[in-house]
Amino acid sequence: MTENPTTEPMPVVSAKEEAAFHRMQVDAVSTGRAMSSAEYLAGILAAAQLDTAGTPRKLPADMWPDLDPVVVQEIWDRACVVAWRAAQFAGSAWLHRDRLEAVQGELAKAGFHAMAGSVGRSRRLVARDGVHPADGEVTRER
Repeated sequence: MTENPTTEPMPVVSAKEEAAFHRMQVDAVSTGRAMSSAEYLAGILAAAQLDTAGTPRKLPADMWPDLDPVVVQEIWDRACVVAWRAAQFAGSAWLHRDRLEAVQGELAKAGFHAMAGSVGRSRRLVARDGVHPADGEVTRER
């Protein structure tokens, strides 16, 4: 005689519970991705710190022991944000040309003319507005 195992009925999950579970799952995966990226960025920052210090012997000087550690951390955090954004602009200035133009205008309007001029020079060097790269090519006559 064959017996069928008894199965418990599947619990009914409400749409609200299902949505909450999905949100938790997305949250966990997204947090894991951010943590993985943070580990990568920490390594890049450590490499950059040594590369700019020149030698491991100079790293203790980067601690600024005579300054308030809270202030040093605030300066470090701000410097990281500025450096990261500058790297984005430098890495693809053409893609950021509209933002660079807007920033240049904001600086000029606020009276920061030297900074606005500096942004303008950078824009002209790398984000050549309206110029196709082939327009400047020199051709050979046959």
